[in-house]
Amino acid sequence: MAVLVKNIKQLVQVNDTPIQWRAGKEMQNLPMIEDAYLLAVGEVIVDYGKMCDFSETVLQNINEPLEIIDATGKMVFPTFCDSHTHIVYAGDRSIEYIDKIKGLSYEEIAQRGGGILNSVQRLRDSSEDELFESAWERLQEMASMGTGAAEIKSGYGLTTQDELKMLRVIRRLKEKSRMTIKANFLGAHAVPKEYIGHQTEYVDLIINEMIPMVAAEELADFVDVFCDRGFFTVEDTERILMQGIKYGLCPKIHANELDYSGGIQVGVKYNARSVDHVEYTGDDEIAVLLGSETMPTILPGAAFFLGMVYAPARKMMEAGLPVALASDYNPGSCPSGNMQFVLSMGCIKYKMLPEEAINATTVNTAYAMCVEDSLGTITKGKIANFFITKPISSIEFLPYAYGSNKVETVYLKGKKI
Repeated sequence: MAVLVKNIKQLVQVNDTPIQWRAGKEMQNLPMIEDAYLLAVGEVIVDYGKMCDFSETVLQNINEPLEIIDATGKMVFPTFCDSHTHIVYAGDRSIEYIDKIKGLSYEEIAQRGGGILNSVQRLRDSSEDELFESAWERLQEMASMGTGAAEIKSGYGLTTQDELKMLRVIRRLKEKSRMTIKANFLGAHAVPKEYIGHQTEYVDLIINEMIPMVAAEELADFVDVFCDRGFFTVEDTERILMQGIKYGLCPKIHANELDYSGGIQVGVKYNARSVDHVEYTGDDEIAVLLGSETMPTILPGAAFFLGMVYAPARKMMEAGLPVALASDYNPGSCPSGNMQFVLSMGCIKYKMLPEEAINATTVNTAYAMCVEDSLGTITKGKIANFFITKPISSIEFLPYAYGSNKVETVYLKGKKI
């Protein structure tokens, strides 16, 4: 199958060669082509440019059916990369929503038996098929709103059997979906009830049993730890990351959501691909991140839903850092995978310019999930993951109209979904 999109009002995030990320002031740079065309053949982008330069000769060597789309008045973007989700879960936690309205904190809800441990029990009681079906629905919804790649974490099982069950569900999602999916082993999401007071023993279980079995089945790309106040310590985190690295897993960190936990520093020490949440990021954390290869990833939906402080995105960018924005789609702190809303939140709550927020949800999140060579920009040879908007006035309209779906059509690996 080949797809030719013609008369594009603006072809956005165009890069002739792949880039690692955009950082600091460079995040205000968003290359685009006015009155453009885009050609994809099979699963990859093969050509693009201005309509005035388009020649039918580019179509001569195409030996497969060709779909031609007139995008007059519409824009084309690379699909969003959502580098932080927890979409494999059972049921919901809407009852905790009332606790939040009444003023209970994230930690207070957890202490009452809610939070992550609430989802753990529901997941343990669910079959692999049930988990797959519910996660598939969420994945389809995400794709319909413009997401073309997602990292999906385990972490609601907290036993070897149930963590493996979650990761096998993620593998099934990979096999069925046209979306690019990465799997993250997050056995250190919380300390299960049966190990409260014996946290070191649970860390031992993760290191000695879970990680070797996850690696043996090749079920995960990343290893992750919730390194924060009331969860896992820096020492716990170091032990888990070292074992994950030993077994070929790329490290990531849930860091500094609840306090200055040392999570950012330990993430950089072990060359974590990203440190996520980072609400509590000060001068020391920024200094550590500068010069590293670790992507600070902000999760606006969680901070918004929980009423938490907002990460200092402006200060981070002004210091020269790259910033990524992801959804944190999960049942407790962000029951939404709408990356259009995440983009809007970047502008509304974090005072990011639209160009910065678009970079933060495409090229920078592609880096955060290790797919920057194939996704995140409109580049020849990259996977043909892109969306066509409805007729809109400007790129600013994408974050401005935060309550509506601006995406008309989504293509993943060159095919309309």
